[in-house]
Amino acid sequence: MDKVNFDLPDLISKNLPCKDLVTNVKVAAAYILGFFAVVFLSNIARALLRSYQQPMMVAETLVGIVAGNIILTQEDHRDNIVKTSNDIIEFGMIFHMLALGLEMDVRMLFQRPTQEAIVAYSGMLSTFILAYLLTPYFNYSEFPSHEFTVSLSVTLTGTASPLLTRLITDLKMGKSDIGRFLVAAGMHSDLVSTLVISIGFVILSPDKNFGFRDSKGILKTTTTLIVQVVVTTVISPILMIWVNHENPAGKSLKGSHMVLSVAFVAISCGCSAVKGEYSPMMSAFITGIALPREGRLSKMMISKLNYFLKCIFYPIFFVWVGLGVDFQMFNPGNPWTWARMIFIFVIATLGKVVGTFLSGLMLGFNLPESVALGLLLNVKGHFHMFLALFTFHNHEMIMTTSTRIGLTLAIFFTVIYAPLVGAYIIRRARKRSPNQRMALQWLDSENELRVLLCIHGPQHLPSTINFIEISRGRDDPGIMVYVTDMIELTEQIESTLVHREGVEVVTVTDRAVIEMRDQITTAIKTYEEEHESGITLRRMLALSPISVMHQDICLFAGDLNVSLIVLPFHKYPAADGKMTGADSKFRFVNKKVLQNAPCSVGILVDRGFGVTSKISRTSIFLHAAVIFIGGKDDREALVYASRVAQHPGVKLTVLRFLLDANANSKCTRPGTSKVNLDEQEEEMKLDDEFFAGFYERHVGGKVAYMEKYLANSGETMSALQSLGGQHGLIIVGRGGRVNSALTAGMDDWEQCPELGPIGDILSGSAFAVSASILIIQQHSPKEDLAGLADRFSVMWK
Repeated sequence: MDKVNFDLPDLISKNLPCKDLVTNVKVAAAYILGFFAVVFLSNIARALLRSYQQPMMVAETLVGIVAGNIILTQEDHRDNIVKTSNDIIEFGMIFHMLALGLEMDVRMLFQRPTQEAIVAYSGMLSTFILAYLLTPYFNYSEFPSHEFTVSLSVTLTGTASPLLTRLITDLKMGKSDIGRFLVAAGMHSDLVSTLVISIGFVILSPDKNFGFRDSKGILKTTTTLIVQVVVTTVISPILMIWVNHENPAGKSLKGSHMVLSVAFVAISCGCSAVKGEYSPMMSAFITGIALPREGRLSKMMISKLNYFLKCIFYPIFFVWVGLGVDFQMFNPGNPWTWARMIFIFVIATLGKVVGTFLSGLMLGFNLPESVALGLLLNVKGHFHMFLALFTFHNHEMIMTTSTRIGLTLAIFFTVIYAPLVGAYIIRRARKRSPNQRMALQWLDSENELRVLLCIHGPQHLPSTINFIEISRGRDDPGIMVYVTDMIELTEQIESTLVHREGVEVVTVTDRAVIEMRDQITTAIKTYEEEHESGITLRRMLALSPISVMHQDICLFAGDLNVSLIVLPFHKYPAADGKMTGADSKFRFVNKKVLQNAPCSVGILVDRGFGVTSKISRTSIFLHAAVIFIGGKDDREALVYASRVAQHPGVKLTVLRFLLDANANSKCTRPGTSKVNLDEQEEEMKLDDEFFAGFYERHVGGKVAYMEKYLANSGETMSALQSLGGQHGLIIVGRGGRVNSALTAGMDDWEQCPELGPIGDILSGSAFAVSASILIIQQHSPKEDLAGLADRFSVMWK
């Protein structure tokens, strides 16, 4: 037998099949590297656009257009890449439309029209009319026809509801009235427009310049579609109920059941496309809306499809878009090129705005929000870009190249402006929101004070009752106090919880917890019965692990619309007067509440505030002091002190520490951060105006006033030391001061930074002051919505 030579270079040189294999491997590797490069660049672009709140689609479109135009310059590989991408996109759009159909509920079409449906249909109708009447004058088609005009007009009426929903979620508008309204209206618009396009694919053929199919083809396609819908609607619930029953939650789905389910969906998606010459993409959409949306299997399918689309398909899709948006063929020197692009954008936007404005006027919406609804319902997405480009990629030159590119860019622009509209809505809501600043300083004097008063156990009962007493103010409007038990949810307590069937309520049966709560409740009710007017007390329970207890407290505060949360300090006074018994767990809760509270927060350091008997209302019983240096927290402390001053049993002294401008301040240190002088002057002006108002209303009689001019933080320490033994309660602000020379450097010695420099010094065990301390922090709105609750309302007056 002759020896066979398997030398690889020799085989390649002879152009044998091995050479094709190597070439194919190289091409496949190039495709894979290109895919990862597109994903990487898209994420970089997304990071750069994050500050403008642009969705991922904007970044992917920009990268895809650039990548597509670069590929078009490579003549050696351009045709292969275009052909490969066409095959991938046609296949991937089937999954996109299946996921879109699964997320829609077709039953809403058969219900009584809601306000969301009225607004959605009004916008669609006005857009269709304007587009049908005006687009023929701009010659968007190489072969103008009424069928093409109708198809283009219907496409412009649609809304990309999945993209709109993600935009609203990213803007944190999902729980607001306009956010919920937009999601529902977008779903109506998307469902109806896509259904109309599905019917259009039955009657019209894109391969024939949107001409009518022959009657035989229409009948055949219609019949197979009806069979597909009926079979899917009847069989799929039975199949999915069986699969869900055989695979309960918490267990992995059996492989055979998954294969069976996927096979059924695949057959359902393909039957009309195979037998009736119908679009596989639209057939998948019909299957999606026919499948049941409830159950574990449907949710799993939606999750897996969306993951595939987001991570794999969309990056490739936008490169395909870039291949269609060939700027070398854009013809920018022709005015009609720009006119067509601008007009198609204007007509789609104007049509939506006119429809939503008129319907909003009829339904009583605020006019700016009606316009915003139209702008946001005009958002287009992947499906609309596909419709704009698929005839070109299939070599059907229905539209001119410049028109096709202009239409794609117009669709892209509808996504870009959407975050700006959302930001405008939030700004308007912020101005109108009555709960923008949940703080004592902004509380209307005609409204009752609502306080969430937290305690650890019966040891806080005396101080709790005395705190309520001095905070009550006038009987009208009075005070509402929610006395809240902070109880850590341990394994022992959790084992005693009883869950009620059908409701999200649990009953605590642990004997120690029940006895403790009964003791507190009895004392609270007794106090309330003794004071029939001006005080309303309610009981609450924060029963949760320490790691999330602050979330419960903040949720309570938000739901109950309170202006002040009062927390007990994590240390307790010992017999010698020093603070001891530190509980780091509750210190963690206090810190987290200070960071996340939706209102002002106070921390009460109890040094015998409740040891003595109840504060009398017939004679001076308590000497209290409030320290005012400046800043928003000190202003908040002064507001609370004004309520304390109204109590007949309290003698209040106001101590104002002022900077001695003539003294040589020794507090300035190298490296101290600079403060904006304009901001400092504005804060000082606010302090002076606010204190002047307080002085005019309260100082005199039972309210004494003292000024102390100090040069630096050392003198502030001495002034604080001199307060020992004079007062039973001292009220201070936590911080919020702008470059105060009187507290500079104090934070170097802080043991409990959550109390602020003044509060930390006064509550320290080594300090001579033995008074109880109330440290108050004014509510600071967060940056995202600037204090606006996520359930804000702006649509109605």
